[in-house]
Amino acid sequence: MALSDVRGNPVSTDEQGSLDAYERAQTLFHGYYGDPLGIIDGALADDPVFVMGHVLRAGMLITASDKCVEPMLRESVEAAEGLYDIANERERRHIAAAHAWLHGEFSVALRRYADILIDYPHDTLALQVGHIGDFLLGRSTMLRDRVAGVLPAWNSQMPHFGYVLGMHAFGLEETNLYAQAEAQGRRALELNPRDPWAVHAVAHVLEMQGRVEEGIAWLDGRRGDWSTDNMLSIHNWWHLALFHLDRDEIAKVLALYDDRLRETSTGQVLDLIDASAMLWRLLLRGVDVGARWRQLADVWRERGGKGYYAFNDVHALMAYLGAGDDAAAQQLIDDMENAAQEGGTNAMMTRDVGLPVARALVAFAREDYALAVSLLRDVRLIAHRFGGSHAQRDVLALTLVEAALRDGARALAKVLTAERMVLKPTSEGNRQLASRAAAL
Repeated sequence: MALSDVRGNPVSTDEQGSLDAYERAQTLFHGYYGDPLGIIDGALADDPVFVMGHVLRAGMLITASDKCVEPMLRESVEAAEGLYDIANERERRHIAAAHAWLHGEFSVALRRYADILIDYPHDTLALQVGHIGDFLLGRSTMLRDRVAGVLPAWNSQMPHFGYVLGMHAFGLEETNLYAQAEAQGRRALELNPRDPWAVHAVAHVLEMQGRVEEGIAWLDGRRGDWSTDNMLSIHNWWHLALFHLDRDEIAKVLALYDDRLRETSTGQVLDLIDASAMLWRLLLRGVDVGARWRQLADVWRERGGKGYYAFNDVHALMAYLGAGDDAAAQQLIDDMENAAQEGGTNAMMTRDVGLPVARALVAFAREDYALAVSLLRDVRLIAHRFGGSHAQRDVLALTLVEAALRDGARALAKVLTAERMVLKPTSEGNRQLASRAAAL
């Protein structure tokens, strides 16, 4: 007889051992802990017809947003498709969603995951993969509303409810509902203190509001909950470094970069994005980071996978420009131009945002600040289309301000820094930028 998971979702298997492994793996996946892929791989080795195991594996690989895992994703999707006849209706819908992502139709995949939730609001796999997909495509309102749509079906007694609240908190933050986001994030952590996504959601609130001292205290005070054996740990270290950067504590930022952002990197592409973004912020401040650019650029080059996801490409380009590797930078732009001509969601992301941003970064590196300003002023209005969070995309706004300052465009620089001061008047970094604009 077919079983159900702990949230009441139907599964086609009648092997309790396989389902137990699935639950262990999914719990780790929700918290970004340990090796959930290894657990589900073990279950599939023992039970290769476990459809939901292949589906979970596919979902986890989708959230990696990395070309390097595409062969593994293809393997999972094809294995699940080969079991279509024994799969139940919910599993078949998961297979169709993962199939769309595999073939570059990211938007179609996210629609299919949303459709699953309409009929199965307790399907936390569909919820989490959809949530991360919304993040990757910069869909701020869906980061919030995909979760909000299922909340009435949940209560605090249900397994993994804390993780659901943590996802909702991040969606609230990305739609600028900061008070609600902070409250929801703290509520999630009352249910489950070791939810690094909820910790991260509150850190985003503190970052966006310029609450630097609170941000440092928040992350430092909860290190035991997020900093060990966790795929989000590097990103939360990055947030901590952002707070110290706002205080102009460059030595502390470099120490965090050396000890946390790079030396303890899990190797996932998100870690490289954080490293590039931090070094680029230091470059904007005129900080010489020595050989760090070269080391990071070498790691990006070894990975390959260009033209898969524009947000990744732009951060790889930062590393190449920082290292002065013109050949790698040009090759990457060539790859992006090719990707822009292909089908699928990333082609749009690359055409609309990735390539204009890439050309602006190249112009900045070549000290053609007027061109950098011209490109970034337009593209910043639609930059959300290529993914990331407000905090991550702020590197583009900072580049625009710095280009205007270096170009001597006093009136524009004053306007741009005034915009920043209204949003974060307590930010020391913003005050310094505004002072420089006034002094031009």
